[in-house]
Amino acid sequence: MKKVALYGGSFDPPHIGHQAVIEALKNLDFLDKIIVMPTFLNPFKESSFASAPLRLRWLREMFLEDTRVHVSAYESDAARKVPAIESVKHLLETYDEVYLVVGADNLATLQEWYKYDELKDLVTFIIALRDDIEVPDNYLTLEVNEDISSSSLRKNIKQDKLPKKVSQDILKEYNER
Repeated sequence: MKKVALYGGSFDPPHIGHQAVIEALKNLDFLDKIIVMPTFLNPFKESSFASAPLRLRWLREMFLEDTRVHVSAYESDAARKVPAIESVKHLLETYDEVYLVVGADNLATLQEWYKYDELKDLVTFIIALRDDIEVPDNYLTLEVNEDISSSSLRKNIKQDKLPKKVSQDILKEYNER
């Protein structure tokens, strides 16, 4: 039985918090693979700063040598907003079980996600803890000790908060804006 974790998001920019989530996922021995799937455009946003191909490239460079992590172009290649349920159904064509990784900051609006009632029956949620947000007991949780968000990083880009492999490229992109 093949089990994967789907970790989607804007990754605008990818940062050490994202890296920490993936490292924590790699410690879950029931997972066979971690699928990192950057959005073309987050369904709850109107724009992104870095282009989808650029964010995809950064993520691929970050995890190039990691055999347990696959960076998928599925949403980014769609060139439109893709709801999570569509990506989950796509993965279920190949994998037996999908664990959907979301940050604790998304819990308050999870029921607003497109076809949430159907989505929750297709996946097991893994909640990445952050900001001391309380998570109900019925969710799996992931301990992550990086207090950072892409939105705050875009306002004040700091090299030490960026993955080393792509930090220079990210700095250049965001400093030119």
